[in-house]
Amino acid sequence: MQMTTAFDIQEGQPKINHQSVLFSIGSCFSTVIGEKLTERKFNIINNSFGTLFNPVSICQVLEDSVLEMPINSEMVLVRDGLYLHFGMHSDVVGFSQDSLERLINKKQSQAKTQLEKATHILVTFGTAWVYEHEKSGQIVANCHKKPADQFEKRLLHPEEIQKDFAGFFNILRQVNPDVKVILTISPVRHTKDGIPENQLSKSILRLAAHDLTETYDFVHYFPSYEIMMDELRDYRFYKEDMVHPTVQAEDYIWERFLKTWVDPKALPLIQEFEGIKRDLAHRPFNPDSPAHLKFLENLQKKIEKYSRDYDFSKEMDQLRKQVQQRK
Repeated sequence: MQMTTAFDIQEGQPKINHQSVLFSIGSCFSTVIGEKLTERKFNIINNSFGTLFNPVSICQVLEDSVLEMPINSEMVLVRDGLYLHFGMHSDVVGFSQDSLERLINKKQSQAKTQLEKATHILVTFGTAWVYEHEKSGQIVANCHKKPADQFEKRLLHPEEIQKDFAGFFNILRQVNPDVKVILTISPVRHTKDGIPENQLSKSILRLAAHDLTETYDFVHYFPSYEIMMDELRDYRFYKEDMVHPTVQAEDYIWERFLKTWVDPKALPLIQEFEGIKRDLAHRPFNPDSPAHLKFLENLQKKIEKYSRDYDFSKEMDQLRKQVQQRK
């Protein structure tokens, strides 16, 4: 008995491997996929400007980074003594305007370097609903809890999204002619906008993504949203908020992404790294037993082996803490 509506996804080319250079940006689902790639030791910069939901703000930070644009001071604000930027998430924060601008400049420089050599860029659209800051006339990525009367809420048109990304893609291809862009739409439901309004928003994003893939042969679409809506059509795949996918759903979509975009030759290494993660999370019945101490010793040797080529500094710190707790 078939319990889901499965569908085929066209394989992406060229495949992602551990020599690929990756950049991920967009909604929180982009962060999820980026974290899975990071954990498996791919070379990736993952949502360094924080979670960005709307395509215009995503495009703006990408373009500003590549062109090394100066920071728009009109978009800087102060909240509770902290300096924030309307074009970025509150994860990007400073204790002064100078420290904020230095942080943003650093992130833009890192993004520029990665984008210029990237083999694959993963972009996840979250919503087509945007807020325009009335004072600056700019679409903001985050209202940062400022009063609602400072903004005007409206819906993007597909043409706006296409126009913005057309400009960015032209710039991108000048500095990186071989890059591939993977567009996806977040399966996270923006129910606060309203159920019909969320569906309208997702439809606009899907239409814009389709037109971009039709226009540019280096732009490809991965159906995260469709997998959630059709293959995982059940509320058991949503967390208690009925908005975000469960870990099981995220893992399922990750497996589909893996089969679509990741080189099968990279799978043995991925499995090794996943095994190290599982071993680090292992909780022994008797942590002071000779068997467990031997287990930790073998795990350390395995991590040290891969540390020659991949960054396992966090894992080594975690292992050292476990060893110290045994003493």
